[in-house]
Amino acid sequence: MFKVIIHTDGSCLGNPGPGGWAAVLKQDGAERRKEFSGGYRLTTNNRMEILAVVEALRQLRTPCDVDLYTDSTYVCNSVEKGWLRSWQKKGWIKANKKPVPNVDLWERLLPLLEKHKVRMHWLRGHTGHPENERCDTLARTEAARSDLPPDTGYMP
Repeated sequence: MFKVIIHTDGSCLGNPGPGGWAAVLKQDGAERRKEFSGGYRLTTNNRMEILAVVEALRQLRTPCDVDLYTDSTYVCNSVEKGWLRSWQKKGWIKANKKPVPNVDLWERLLPLLEKHKVRMHWLRGHTGHPENERCDTLARTEAARSDLPPDTGYMP
């Protein structure tokens, strides 16, 4: 099983507003790296944070052992603290009886978490970590594009 290190980030210019996501993938011990990014015309920061993880894991063709770094406590805690599985079991209702936002993206993430062995790691953003800074730059660049498609899953 390949060991992969992934860094992700999402960004919004306004929240909601134009948004971008980005991921940097590296095979552990290898110099090779891949960068992926995209964006939407109107979305939220949380959607872009989740989508960055989804799109990064989608790039892995075979099951991998993944250390995934994000500056989103929302995404990290949702996976690592079991909130995601709990929400799913409860029909996508949170403990406060309100609907879970971004269900379309969480549903895309769940099978990827089953396929790969993923350990989520939170790191503080904007502190000079090279891969996090690169993801931030890519995500902000995507969000600033003028030709972004609509985020069909975003419901204001």
